[in-house]
Amino acid sequence: MRRVELKVTTQSHGDQAIMSVAGEIDLYTAPRLHSELMSALASSAPLRLTVDMAGVEFCDSTGMNVLLAAQRRARESGGDLQLASPRPAIRKVLQVTGLESVFTVLDHPAPVTGQ
Repeated sequence: MRRVELKVTTQSHGDQAIMSVAGEIDLYTAPRLHSELMSALASSAPLRLTVDMAGVEFCDSTGMNVLLAAQRRARESGGDLQLASPRPAIRKVLQVTGLESVFTVLDHPAPVTGQ
């Protein structure tokens, strides 16, 4: 069985951050994504976090649940989590599950300003 590495990088400034995710989000990689998301959301200020999914090739229900939990955490602290640039297969999952109306889905992430 091949293992696909999940790559996560975050660029932030003030109350906004873009987390770029690449690879597959599944049962094996979801804990890493969860950890990265919770770390990003742990800042003291309410954070607007955009998850750039342009590099995500696959996302199963485990991954969707991690994203939902992070969105809930962000909103509880007065922030928000939005998804950007999902590939057609990921967008289809969002549509079929009804999550496209739960998440704000952007065609492209807005650049982080002030750097």
